[in-house]
This record gives sequence, C-alpha cells and structure tokens, in this order.
Amino acid sequence: MHRRDFLKTAGVAAGASVLPFLRFLPAEAAGNKDTLVVIVGDGINSLDLHRNGTNRPSYQVTVNIYDRLVRFGVKKLADGSMSYDSTKIEPEVAESWEVSKDGKSITFKINPKAKFWDGTQVTAHDVKWSFDRAVSLGGFAAVQMKAGSMSKPEQFVAVDDMTFRVDLPTPSKLALPDLAVPVPFIINSKVAKANATKDDPWAAEYLHKTPAGSGPFKIARWDAGQQFVYERNDAWALGKKPELKRVIVREVPSASTRRALIERGDADFYMDVPAKDAKELSEGGKVKVSGAPIDNCLHILGLNVKIKPFDNLKVRQAIAFAVPYKDILSTAAYGRGKPMFGGKEATPSTTEWPQAFPYDTDLAKAKALLAEAGLASGFETTLSYNLGLADWQEPTALLIQEALGKIGIKVTLEKIPGANWRTAALVEKRLPMHLENFGGWLNYPDYYFFWAYKNGHLFNSSNYANDEMETLVDETLHMDVGNPKYAVNIKRMVAIAFQDVPRIPLYQPYLDAAMQPGVGGYASWYHRQLDVRDMKKA
Repeated sequence: MHRRDFLKTAGVAAGASVLPFLRFLPAEAAGNKDTLVVIVGDGINSLDLHRNGTNRPSYQVTVNIYDRLVRFGVKKLADGSMSYDSTKIEPEVAESWEVSKDGKSITFKINPKAKFWDGTQVTAHDVKWSFDRAVSLGGFAAVQMKAGSMSKPEQFVAVDDMTFRVDLPTPSKLALPDLAVPVPFIINSKVAKANATKDDPWAAEYLHKTPAGSGPFKIARWDAGQQFVYERNDAWALGKKPELKRVIVREVPSASTRRALIERGDADFYMDVPAKDAKELSEGGKVKVSGAPIDNCLHILGLNVKIKPFDNLKVRQAIAFAVPYKDILSTAAYGRGKPMFGGKEATPSTTEWPQAFPYDTDLAKAKALLAEAGLASGFETTLSYNLGLADWQEPTALLIQEALGKIGIKVTLEKIPGANWRTAALVEKRLPMHLENFGGWLNYPDYYFFWAYKNGHLFNSSNYANDEMETLVDETLHMDVGNPKYAVNIKRMVAIAFQDVPRIPLYQPYLDAAMQPGVGGYASWYHRQLDVRDMKKA
C-alpha cells in the first residue's frame, strides 16, 4: 500500500486522532509478513518491571525481551483459541531443575545456549543478581516474589557458573510457578553493574530506558506516549525462533480509532478489545476475535470498610442485593463475561474459584438490610471509577448509581484519570466505593485471597481486615493442594468472602483480542499483556 492510499483510507473515518499513528507507522508495515502492527489503548512507561511505578502495559515488554528460568506452556481451548496452561511449566534459561526431597530447595541447571544480547553466557551469577534485585527494590516485584516464599537475597545461591539454587523457608506449591511470571526476569548483571551508581546500585535509571537481556526480542525504539518497536534477536536459541522480525506497538487512545484501524486492515492486531467492539467485530466476520474468561480474575465493586457506613456488614450486604448484575453483564460487558452472582450456596461445597456469590438483585431485601443497619432513609456516597477503563466501568457505574438510588442511596460519580488510579485506589486506598479489577497470576484461590483480602496488600482496595482470613491465607498459601486441610481452608475463605462482601463480584471478564485472518499463534495470558514470541503472520 502506498502512503497516499493509506492516508486516503484512514483520513476521514478515523479523524484527527489517527494522525500520530500515521506519522510513525511505515505505510507498508501492515502488509509485510515479517512485521506485526499492534494497536493498544495504553502505552508503557518503563522497560523495567522491577522499577517502582512501572505500569501494567509495561509488563509485556519484560515478557518479550527478557528470559526467565522457566515459563508456562500453552493449550488449545474448546473453541480452537490458545491460552496459557497454568498446569504446565517448561524450561527456558534452565534446561532442567530438581526439587529436594524436603521440598525446601530447587536447583536449576543453566542452559549453555542461553546468551545475552552481547553474546556473553547467562550464568547463575546473573540469575542471583537479578533475583536479589527483585526482592530488594521493594514495591510490587518484591511482594510478587514473596508470594512464592522468596523474600531475601540469602535464599538465592550461585552454586557454580551454571548451577543456581533457590532455598525456601518451607515447601511451597507456588515457588516454581512464581518463577514463570514476568517478575523474575534475568538481567545481564555485568552490563547493569557497569551502569550502576552509589545512589542507584541496582541500575534502576539505566534499565528503565536501556534493557540488558537475552530474550527473543530487543527494543529497537521507544517513543513515549506514541509507540515502541520490538526487533527479533536472531541469536536466541532457547526455543523455536520467532517468525516475526519486527513488532510495532502503537498507542492509540481512541477506541473508535483502534476499531477503525483493525477493520480496515491498517493494523494487524488489536489487544484488549472493549466488550462491545469484541461482540460486534466477531459478528461482523471481517477479523478474527479470540477471547476467554481470564483465570482467577474478577471485576468487582469495592466497599471501603474503613469509611462509614461501609464498616457496617448489613450495609455491604444491602448493596450486594441492590446491584443490577444482569444489566451490567448485558449492557457493560455485552455478554463477554462469566456471571458471578446468583449462587445457590451460602456455604460453598467446592474449592472452585472464582465461583458465583449468593447474591442477586433483590431490592426488597436490600431495603430491609439498610433498615436493620439504621439507614432506612439511605445515605450519600461517592462511586469512583477509572477513566482508563471507562469502556466497562462507566456504564457499570451509571447502572449502579441508578439501582442504589432506588433504595435511598444517593451516589455521586467520580471519574479518576487512569494515570492517578493506582495511587488513589490501591496505594492510598482512599475511595469509599469504587470499581476495580484484579486477576491473580498464579491460578490458586488462596493466591487471589493473598493479594485481595489480606490487610495492607496492594489489591485489597477495600481496606478489609479479618483475623480468621489472615490466618487461613498464611496457613494455606504454600500448602500442597493434596493436603486434606487445603480444601477445608479454601471453602472457609470463600464462605467468609460471601458473608463479609468487602468486594462484590460483578463478573469474570474475558480478555478479547481482534486480528486479521492471517495472524496466528496468539495465546491469551494471565498477565493480560501481549506475548509476541509465538505469533506469526501469513
């Protein structure tokens, strides 16, 4: 396609918002089988996941340009689409590993084929330095490592150049899978140390913009707020070499422009498609749509128990009976979600998670509970939502505002820019009532509860604290699923969540992606970011 033709097809329908896209995208890229053109709504803010303040879109960079000791496998779903497989762990930098008889250490043999971009061998010393960094910089990365019982540099041992060991305080079912998530990536420690300073011993400023990895792709270009470009590492030898030579990821804030670009064929792949567009694009038949419920993930209405009147259990339960679940699922999710309401059991009989909560829309019951709480005439409050997720949160907020008005609760809606959301909702935890999403990277219910129900943890935006829940999570997190106490503990955790409802589940969302018919190899991942390593283009 010539540039003048490309401009002609893009101009009027997409509007002015498409112009930055045209400034940086080679006109022929969408027609080149070696180059994948990807469009996203949110851009990256760092190339270093360990760095405090790195945003969620940046996670994908770590996945594609760095290697880990191990990785999750993939599987084919019933509809033919591909997804990661939480039950399958495969070698990456580690060619083999062995768990000690007591389960308290894992020893890895480094694959001699693992080479950094500068051609030097990946060694156990690089792995140790990288892991030491992950647990030492604090923030999200350190807590993620802690979930796998890894919190101290002393736990990481370079036995020799090609042998690395992790020592655990107790056997943990999460330790090995936790090494397959994006956080424990392996950095070229020699390069990093050469660019460290006394005030920045972990080279955070350097690695923020200049990665030093061994992965199948490198970053060829990053224009903040506009685009970044992956370029294939032709020397990568830890698996099948990627078929794509280049991937251009363009940030296009307007959802309507993103849709226009994928429909016209001016982009190859559209990540994280809003539910409405996913439904309509699928029905339109011009492009392929791949989507599945995200493991261990829920869209929820959060009630901050440190702010009155949400400290009152009956108020929380009243709201849980007032939420218009079916309307939200059809109007905000366009059916692209698994219902998490209308459960028939107040006491769970299975360890399935997520599972439907025993609440459905019942305004009479909601009013009765408000009266029992001494608030028969209702009250006023604020419902906050993230403008960066307005495609589902705005219609959901409006529906909840209307429904709560019917039981006397006057709701003012507060729109918070996406850039400010994490601080307000998750760090400061200052929002009375809010819409939120969390998905656990490791597919265990106790892992979800570790992040979302433990007092002080990042995704516990409701400020919830329950002594029994704290004890159950601590006792169960590293427990083997075959332990007879495991199922008992999980059911009790779910029962407490049913009863206390600091988080009211709305539905389990889908992760939807749209792509041109010739694009293949896409798999949906628990981290909800794009993994381009196995993708290809006809």
